[in-house]
Amino acid sequence: MYLLILIEFVSIAKYKLNHYAMNPKFTFFTLLIVLVSAKLSAQSAQGFVDINNDVHKNFHKAYEALDFELFKSIHSTNLIRVGGDWSQILTFEEYMNDQSQRFRQDKEQNLTPTIELRFFERIHNDSLASERGIYKFTIFTGMENERSFYGKFHVLLAKEKGSWKITMDYDSNEGQTIGQEDFKSAKTMHDFESFIGKEQ
Repeated sequence: MYLLILIEFVSIAKYKLNHYAMNPKFTFFTLLIVLVSAKLSAQSAQGFVDINNDVHKNFHKAYEALDFELFKSIHSTNLIRVGGDWSQILTFEEYMNDQSQRFRQDKEQNLTPTIELRFFERIHNDSLASERGIYKFTIFTGMENERSFYGKFHVLLAKEKGSWKITMDYDSNEGQTIGQEDFKSAKTMHDFESFIGKEQ
């Protein structure tokens, strides 16, 4: 993808050079703007890729495998966890104690959970990120009694020692008003093209 971006901007640069050949000063600044724009777009795209790899993919894997240690590893020890449906705020230690019990119970009950995330807003710079979207949490996946639950989430992330970590996690089902259509209308974690180029 980055190669295609580079090719596209090189083509634009060549056009500008030919079109404004009689004005070298203007051509220089035009080329500079084009190259900087290409760099910013590539950085933004790579940022989404890094967040996906560090956080969201491991979040999915942790639920599918009921791997509590993997789940714990993607959260900052400075985490603030907010459950809108329960009017509850937890520290990292409190939330991890709660989730440790939940993962163990899910294993005992053979719930085979999966979780999917979709996004309607993704904003980041080099070290901080804010992402909002819709989650779909499914239990008894692939069975006759399969059941799914939906809600909105908002996470804040920060880079810690080179890796993205969740520093704030909020979710709510908005009074049971979030459903499948909301989920389908949001973007998958890999479909971040519409977020590239927005002011960071």
